[in-house]
Amino acid sequence: MAKILSNLQHTVIAAFVLAAVIAVILMLLGVPAIRMDHAWGAFVFRWLHVVSGVMWIGLLYYFNFVQMPSMPKIPDEQKPAVSKVIAPQALFWFRWAAMATLVTGLILALMSNYLWQSYTLGLVDKVDKHAAIGIGMWLGTIMWFNVWFVIWPNQKIALGIVEADKDAKAKAARTAMLFSRTNTVLSVPMLYAMVSAQNLY
Repeated sequence: MAKILSNLQHTVIAAFVLAAVIAVILMLLGVPAIRMDHAWGAFVFRWLHVVSGVMWIGLLYYFNFVQMPSMPKIPDEQKPAVSKVIAPQALFWFRWAAMATLVTGLILALMSNYLWQSYTLGLVDKVDKHAAIGIGMWLGTIMWFNVWFVIWPNQKIALGIVEADKDAKAKAARTAMLFSRTNTVLSVPMLYAMVSAQNLY
């Protein structure tokens, strides 16, 4: 077991294998956990959407609750360990988790026949659930846009991945921080809207 857990790739594979084993056990108990139909396909995309979202929001919260507040406390000679090694790796997973969350969410909405209805906030069909999920979808889309088109480009400058002078790096770091904090603010109502659409309507 230690051999599996010592390697991240093996750990991730083990997680998905365990999920498959649980699905098989449920089937043996008479629960149709795997079916080759539309409803099961929609479930798979909802599950992948949640897994991706946990990675994305988890990293968003790591940046805002752990890394950014801790940076002023780290001695200057140790800061490159964060800015040159940890932050670029975390930002890789952060932005691709955002992409996976958006794509799986759009596929799920399309498969569930509420993509257009939700992006128009239920105004087309007057369905409350579509208004709630639509607010969540718009907030998530804005957050995704911030990650790819504001936070990541500015982080590349702040971290020295893109050449820039000291003033430009400081400005980029502040912009990235402000938009990351914006996403933190948006994440709470976004999750409220998403969960309410699944549980209140």
